[in-house]
Amino acid sequence: MAINRRRFLERSIQGGFGVAAGVYGLQAASKAAAASDKVVVGVMGVGGRGTFLTQLFASRPDVEIAYICDVDSRKLPHAVKLVEDIKGRTPKTVGNFQRILEDKNVDAMVSATPDHWHALATVLACQAGKDVYVEKPASHNIWEGRKMVEAARKYKRVVQVGMQNRSSTSGRSAREMIQSGKLGSIHLVRVYNMLNREPVERTPNAAAPEGFDWNMWVGPGPLVPYDPMYFKRVFWDFNGGLMTDDGVHQLDLARMVMGLSYPKSVHHAGGKLFFNGISETPDTTIVTYEYDKLRLVFEQTVWTPYMKKTPDSIRESLTQFPDWFPFNATRIEIFGRNGLMLLGRQGGGWQLYNEEGSVIATGKQRHSEMQAGHVENFISCIHSRKHPNADIEEGHTSAALCHMANISYRLGDRKLEFDSSKEAFVDNKEANHYLKRSYRNPWVIPESV
Repeated sequence: MAINRRRFLERSIQGGFGVAAGVYGLQAASKAAAASDKVVVGVMGVGGRGTFLTQLFASRPDVEIAYICDVDSRKLPHAVKLVEDIKGRTPKTVGNFQRILEDKNVDAMVSATPDHWHALATVLACQAGKDVYVEKPASHNIWEGRKMVEAARKYKRVVQVGMQNRSSTSGRSAREMIQSGKLGSIHLVRVYNMLNREPVERTPNAAAPEGFDWNMWVGPGPLVPYDPMYFKRVFWDFNGGLMTDDGVHQLDLARMVMGLSYPKSVHHAGGKLFFNGISETPDTTIVTYEYDKLRLVFEQTVWTPYMKKTPDSIRESLTQFPDWFPFNATRIEIFGRNGLMLLGRQGGGWQLYNEEGSVIATGKQRHSEMQAGHVENFISCIHSRKHPNADIEEGHTSAALCHMANISYRLGDRKLEFDSSKEAFVDNKEANHYLKRSYRNPWVIPESV
């Protein structure tokens, strides 16, 4: 039975619980909810991230996992067992997410698919009356990101993007510190995403493994022959490279604490400077986003093994901070006239340094608490019908910044002016060609959602 909002609210108030859309606002209320008040969820995509989210949602007493869906049937048993171990009941397994959308008892769908499926699955879920938790990046291109926003608003759906930093208390406290004026005027923000990946080489022709629906995996993309290389996320038809896959977290956090939206222009510099394989996306990236009296600079490499993400031991500590220089791969530097803030995503926290180089303020939250808080916020907003912390509008904007940089690269590292009111490039037909992709029937996002 799907959730009854009025009954939930009545029980929450009678039990002395506050109902709010904050990170932990409904935690106590949700634990007291009866079985009939549970949010019924279907999970689409149970790879690494999808399996983690399955476990996170299943661990909540106010959530029922009704469906596990994946185009690769080999992945289903593990996810099913996770749910069985936690809930003591077996969810249905399907290979086509439309079975989830057809079930009127399902309240929400979790989409943890490859990027090229995010938008269409979200739009169809909204049309079916389902709320959506969709992994980052929100979209494959700027046009379809806007369609996701339009669908969410038209059908009054809650759509949370998996940009967990927006549910972090440390992210909010960093933003409050910046807004307080403690740093003075800020004119430069540098965002680093310096990582390492293996080369991508073409593999011998082979048939898709038994139980793997390759046609469904390709979905709205072109029907290319099966090749595991497409899972590497370095081909334009299916992904935007490491920038959309990982760098979007960094850009979104920077946007969040600085209160930024679209820039006036974007300029990518870099290219395929290290790898000689068949990947299409750049391995070296320096992007300058131009705002009024501010420059946001994003730097990324994928061939620097000595650059490391903040280790879990520090992410789960409330007192330890990253050793920021020189090998922290995912730091953000916010340069103010009166101070420097160093900020780390997903449990890294932040430290504010004064003119003498002394730490004068800090903020920290455990990574695991932030992850749970992001799901909590989504469930809370299903009840309250408020916009979630990482509302699709924010997810769309952050993904669009990544797409803008990739378009600059694809046009030969050309500087591009951007009209935020139209979400299009100014007087540039070549650049605007990349705002949208071609879709393969029947997996087409319509102009009017």
